[in-house]
Amino acid sequence: MLSIENNKNLKQYNTFGLEVYCAFFVEINSQDDFKELIKTEVYKNSQKLILGGGSNILFTKNFDGLVIKNSIKGINIIQETKDDVLVKAGAGEIWHEFVMYCIKKNYCGLENLSLIPGCVGASPMQNIGAYGVEIKDVFYSLEAIDMVMGELKAFNTEECEFGYRESVFKNKYKGKYLITSVTFKLNKTPKLNTNYGAINDELKNMGITNAGIKEVSNAVIAIRQSKLPNPAEMGNAGSFFKNPEVSADKYTALKKQFDNLVAYPLENGNYKLAAGWLIEQSGLKGHEHNGAAVHTKQALVLVNKNNASGNSVFELSTYVLQKVNEKFGVQLEREVNIV
Repeated sequence: MLSIENNKNLKQYNTFGLEVYCAFFVEINSQDDFKELIKTEVYKNSQKLILGGGSNILFTKNFDGLVIKNSIKGINIIQETKDDVLVKAGAGEIWHEFVMYCIKKNYCGLENLSLIPGCVGASPMQNIGAYGVEIKDVFYSLEAIDMVMGELKAFNTEECEFGYRESVFKNKYKGKYLITSVTFKLNKTPKLNTNYGAINDELKNMGITNAGIKEVSNAVIAIRQSKLPNPAEMGNAGSFFKNPEVSADKYTALKKQFDNLVAYPLENGNYKLAAGWLIEQSGLKGHEHNGAAVHTKQALVLVNKNNASGNSVFELSTYVLQKVNEKFGVQLEREVNIV
């Protein structure tokens, strides 16, 4: 039986730890729960917001509508061959716990995505990525319910229109589907990707010369823990800004001016700049505004340092955008969803 709550405090449901309220709140644990929900008057008459782990959202105000907490669980093997395996996970599964499950089973492909906050359902929405791997590299399909008709639809890789931290669910289908499960195609033979970031250096520090997926995962976890604040200790949403893409001409001009520019060449001839480096070089590491701050170890992260409001975090992000644009002529873009 569904329980729809009124005037719910969302502090425990967003990783910034912001005390904001929603008019109505419901937690769903199955597709049947959702089909029951869409028949209710509250659902029919309310603005709706779907929450997973609450790790990629910034509330700047109370939400005068219905928050749907997607807690659909379950992990199943759909198909298995001698080379690979299709693993289907419920959208409400905790992402890192799912990655650990796959590593324990020796299913390869997700190890570089260890310790990313959030739930499985958000992974294709954001096309989450880290250390040279993105969801689109291991994605097979997903199932989602039409939020108007209540019908289940399957999406393949092409239909998801993946881009850098983008998918069709952040654009033309935003707010139109509730993702119920995601299926990943993982390898049984490790194809390690350790050349991005500091993974190889960390493996060397750990004294590991013959790494497997567990060792790569441990290295990624160690790197992330050394740089990124734990949301349980200091509210944050991980990377707040996307790494900007610039033309080859813009890159060349910036490289002449800033010899230590951190950038990565792309297949399309453009360059991806490190947003964290741009922010740090703008003198903003540790900069504070009304309880919000740019993290002292990783400038890509904004933190709720001292009982900041969502508005304070947003204002700080606007200041960061302005200062980076003034110094480099580069327009950063927020990765976090603003409500």
